[in-house]
Amino acid sequence: MSKLVSIHSYRGGTGKSNTTANLAATLAKYGKRVAVIDTDIQSPGIHVLFGFQEDQITATLNDYLWGRRSISEVAYDVTNVLGALRSNGGQVFLIPSSTRAEDIARVLREGYDIEYLSQGLQALINELDLDYLLVDTHPGLNEETLLSISVSDVLLLILRPDAQDYQGTAVTVDVARKLRVPALFMLVNKVPQFFDLSELKTKIEATYDAHVIGVLPHSDEMMVLASNGLFVVDYPEDPVSKTFDEMVRQHLI
Repeated sequence: MSKLVSIHSYRGGTGKSNTTANLAATLAKYGKRVAVIDTDIQSPGIHVLFGFQEDQITATLNDYLWGRRSISEVAYDVTNVLGALRSNGGQVFLIPSSTRAEDIARVLREGYDIEYLSQGLQALINELDLDYLLVDTHPGLNEETLLSISVSDVLLLILRPDAQDYQGTAVTVDVARKLRVPALFMLVNKVPQFFDLSELKTKIEATYDAHVIGVLPHSDEMMVLASNGLFVVDYPEDPVSKTFDEMVRQHLI
């Protein structure tokens, strides 16, 4: 049965897009058909992680939302970026949002039909015969984010060990529970190396009464990679990549 997984954070800068892309690659490693859709329409960017240059993107989610293309026509097969992870036959598709200034301005000025986006998510699952659809959301709480959360089978909330993240995440957890999301997980990211990861996990779980499926330490290697590729592909033996693998095996598959 297909699963719609929304990856969300209350604030920007938590590593949400990196997490989404690396989860997609890890799921594909286990032979799954996965699509990633960039619904951060006001500030898109996840396409960079999949090696897409702006001039290579000829159709986007915006074209679907404005009635120019079907949702499957704006999906790109990006399986080639998996490298050695392709061995089990998994596939990854990407639905990018437009980075053109005039398109972003139009979204900010006019908005779009939220219900039409919801229809597109389901059509995408059906037309591409997906095992997983990963939704890279816009940070914070707005109309499209609430839609993504409400139709999700799984909500993964990402936060850093930061006071502002703690407070904002508490609001998001409360909203998700009111929307009755079937499964709510948390991921703590960019944790300074001197933190006790196990102790931090226990603290976060007690604070939000939610299961933490991963605690990712700050990684110099990821900073050096600078979004020029997928970390789990380039550093498969790194502890961060091992954590992604554990999250997928124990909680998503």
